[in-house]
Amino acid sequence: MKAIALMRYLPAEDPESLIDIELDIPEAQGRDLLVRVEAVSVNPVDTKIRSPKPEVEDAPKVLGWDACGIVVATGSEVSLIKEGDRVYYAGDITRPGCNAEFHLVDERIVSIAPESLSDAEAAALPLTTLTAWESLFERMHINLDGDNSQSTLLVIGGAGGVGSMAIQLASKIAGLRVIATASRPESTAWCEKMGADEVVNHHRDIASQLSELGLSDVDYILCCNDTDMHFDTMVEVIRPQGAICCIVDSKAELPMNKLKAKSVRFSWEFMFTRAKFQTADMVEQHHILSEVSRLVDEGTLSGTANQQRSPINAENLRAVHMEIEEGRTLGKIVLSGW
Repeated sequence: MKAIALMRYLPAEDPESLIDIELDIPEAQGRDLLVRVEAVSVNPVDTKIRSPKPEVEDAPKVLGWDACGIVVATGSEVSLIKEGDRVYYAGDITRPGCNAEFHLVDERIVSIAPESLSDAEAAALPLTTLTAWESLFERMHINLDGDNSQSTLLVIGGAGGVGSMAIQLASKIAGLRVIATASRPESTAWCEKMGADEVVNHHRDIASQLSELGLSDVDYILCCNDTDMHFDTMVEVIRPQGAICCIVDSKAELPMNKLKAKSVRFSWEFMFTRAKFQTADMVEQHHILSEVSRLVDEGTLSGTANQQRSPINAENLRAVHMEIEEGRTLGKIVLSGW
């Protein structure tokens, strides 16, 4: 089968950073599905793993953690999904990725893809949607069934993949007032399209901009960009007894004591935790993706694919990696077809 892999960790512009190869088709066993991959999308985690470092792989390493495709075989213990189903999923960072014609994935982190979306559009959703859902409803404990009309959410970095889904989930599903951050006219327009009530500029003082909106603080903060740079701002604008969730690693040790006076709940979100540690509730990602598929098909949520490329090959993947590393993408970039 065709696949794109790396042997060395190089800059994306290097032709050897991602290469086209041939691999054997794997065999589905246990709770695994064998998926014929029709489309994939690229996330910052792909670029971080590929980024330059001295290690050299003994065997080709396949990246990619967002896919849509058709199940062509199932393991003997599979019960949630059947052969022939069109599925979408983010996968497991401890296993080979989905940048291959055929891919093995545990059924517990897979669901039926939205019927109303193309393969490419569906492939844009899983990783960012799971990250946003877990951040809002599991890490910060925003109540899906309650009245959140008086609650406010600040999404720092609203135009990216996770921000795009967090804005939609918070505003359209949970009913919060959502303030997103963006710094360019096109990213501001994207956040508004996703459902943000207001947009502020993260290159200017956020506290003063919130004050102009009549807000002295916010109930929840989801930080999707540069935890270190925004930490003091988050301390300043979070409401006492509020909640903060971050998805980007800090480069330095965070001064957590600054949160004590306000009794703030701080959490990290890492979408791969359930699969990596085979947690007892791993199947929750199947349920989340199933619910999101329903919400997309009924028109409540919309897709976030903003660019589409074809075919899926090393040259196109390298170009997408470079674009993501520039930090100016809106929504998601997807690739389809072999």
